[in-house]
Amino acid sequence: MLRAMIVDDEAPARSELRFLLEQTGKIGSINEASSVRSAIEMLMENRVDVVFLDISMPGASGIQLAEALHKLKNPPAVVFVTAYSDHAVEAFDVDATDYLMKPVEEARLDQAINKVLARVKPTSDSSKSSIERIPVEKGGRKVLIPVDQIRYIMAKDDYSCIFTEDDRYLSTTSLAQFESKLGDFGFFRVHRRYVVNLANVEDVETVPSGAIQLGVSGVDDRIPVSRRRVVPLKKALNL
Repeated sequence: MLRAMIVDDEAPARSELRFLLEQTGKIGSINEASSVRSAIEMLMENRVDVVFLDISMPGASGIQLAEALHKLKNPPAVVFVTAYSDHAVEAFDVDATDYLMKPVEEARLDQAINKVLARVKPTSDSSKSSIERIPVEKGGRKVLIPVDQIRYIMAKDDYSCIFTEDDRYLSTTSLAQFESKLGDFGFFRVHRRYVVNLANVEDVETVPSGAIQLGVSGVDDRIPVSRRRVVPLKKALNL
């Protein structure tokens, strides 16, 4: 499962590409950035395997970001996603893995992802040992929680609430960051407000409204699943 970042200044374009990526079942986590500057800030905190990058954006261009990434010792793969075909030569000068035209076709996107998979090794193997436990706040002190004790994580205001079987903790780490860091431990973003440890999912229920909810061992709350996450969730659970 690849860790991806979408960099595009247009929110509808990011949303559409995220939806298509989620449907492939090959992407473990997705971060979004609306500018080159915000992308760099996110990349300083979280490594990714592939950047899906628009070219024409206010301020620095996608080509400039790709040039900077290309100079890194272990750069992520770059797939350009653009409405313009006249930058293809520049794109491959910075060693882009692929060049997709908007609107993106599902088959073409899947082909690009396969190229990325053939080219890069997901970062998960090198990161697991460093995050087997995560620091959280409890009673004014830092507590280290083993990852496998976490049932789910919920976004709440400016914090993330981390639920174990018998306690709840607060963290200033965002849900998107948890999604990226814990994706290779079997955690899955099922909703804009929830990341769930799939190892603890006991049942999948369809409620009268047609929505999907998850039962998680050790907790009473039912976890909602957004409609756009149902298909990739079922793939992740082999349903």
